[in-house]
Amino acid sequence: MIVRQRTNWLKMLFIWRGSVLKKIVVQLSIITLFSLAIYIFKGRIFDYKVHLNPTIFTLIGLALAIFMGFCNSASYDRFWEGRKLWGLLVIETRSLTRQILSLVNDSSPAAKEEKQKIIKLISAFSWSLNFQLRDKSGTEHLERLLSPEQLEQVKNKKFIPSIILGFIADWLNEQNKKGNIDTIVMTSMDHQLNQFSNISGGCERIYNTPLPFAYSVLLHRTVYLYCFWLPFGLVDSLGWMMPLIVLLISYTFIALDAIIQEIGEPFGEEENDLALNSICRTIEFSIFEQARIPQGELKKPDAYFID
Repeated sequence: MIVRQRTNWLKMLFIWRGSVLKKIVVQLSIITLFSLAIYIFKGRIFDYKVHLNPTIFTLIGLALAIFMGFCNSASYDRFWEGRKLWGLLVIETRSLTRQILSLVNDSSPAAKEEKQKIIKLISAFSWSLNFQLRDKSGTEHLERLLSPEQLEQVKNKKFIPSIILGFIADWLNEQNKKGNIDTIVMTSMDHQLNQFSNISGGCERIYNTPLPFAYSVLLHRTVYLYCFWLPFGLVDSLGWMMPLIVLLISYTFIALDAIIQEIGEPFGEEENDLALNSICRTIEFSIFEQARIPQGELKKPDAYFID
């Protein structure tokens, strides 16, 4: 995901990174060349003059805009729900870390080291969820956060976040048996783990249930049919300005179609997807800071960065 500082209106006109223009420049070029050909031949296909009233395109354009608004809202709902789930994960990881540090009644040096290992497991959960949603292994992060035994247990597993939650639950159960945490505290911490499971399940629901394919196909077809028929309706009334106006209208509709497809899958690695790596770094930095675990400096966004 690109995070960019505010800039003036003139620079915004020429921003490339983060814009969907590079995805659709070929389509726009083809439509513009097609519009020029229609202008040169005065709207004729061989000897047949195509008569299309501009009013028709006004009505179709209005209906298309309403439908695109619906699809855009549906895509953004998925994007925002994913962001809320990861925002909740930030909160819950910090809360569980605080409870482990303050409510587990064992202050021996060995216990301190054990607590730090569990807090590393919390960070490993966020990284593993990130990579599960992106169909990546994330081995480099798991190797530094898990013990060799734990790493062997998650090897070649599909739902690694759930297995890591099991590691944390086993440790809490062990502390309860030793009398280091009472039943009430155990229940509270178990509720935190249930929240982790809810977050993981919510993200999997978004990942495994894309926008209905019929919506995407209908929108995509309608947009391109509209843009390719538009020159015939405007050639007589606009003259040489027609290709430019068609280009502007096509850019609006085709770019919005591309944005709908992009943000509808919020866990990818495109420039406008959620910054999952950045969120995981923030989680790790904050909980390691709570536990006084040595770490590197957290990267801050400068003018822009791509997650």
